[in-house]
Amino acid sequence: MERRKVSDSIVETVHIVRPNHLNGAGRLFGGILMQWIDEVAALVAKRHTHKNVVTVSVDNLKFLKGAYQKDVIVIIGRVTYVGRTSMEVEVDSFVEALDGQRTHINHAYFTMVALDENDSPTPVPGLILKTPEEKAKWERAKGRKNARLSILSADKSTF
Repeated sequence: MERRKVSDSIVETVHIVRPNHLNGAGRLFGGILMQWIDEVAALVAKRHTHKNVVTVSVDNLKFLKGAYQKDVIVIIGRVTYVGRTSMEVEVDSFVEALDGQRTHINHAYFTMVALDENDSPTPVPGLILKTPEEKAKWERAKGRKNARLSILSADKSTF
């Protein structure tokens, strides 16, 4: 089976917060940021698989700080774990100051599934882990996957 490095599919996008992105309190509307980070997660997964993908779930979506009009938002995504047809994509968002300093404003994990030409789940390439950080992220992602699966099996038993 084909394998790819984490660095092969990293995506970084940059946005500027405009008036139409603001909520009633004058901050970046959370739904806009969610759209941007979902797009990054999809691009990461497409780069890794070279296939169409869908978002299956979003875990630990945390809004850490607000962003305001004219702020520059940098969003970075990377694959942290792959299964047979799914993968976890970690996405971090930052406000970038004029001097380049970045303030972390959002963090999330996406589960993405690769699709074949019939929109059915299809196997994904393996992941080559090069650094201790990548290996640690893989181990933590395995724990999150197991937690998601145990929640799903508990939910099924209640129906």
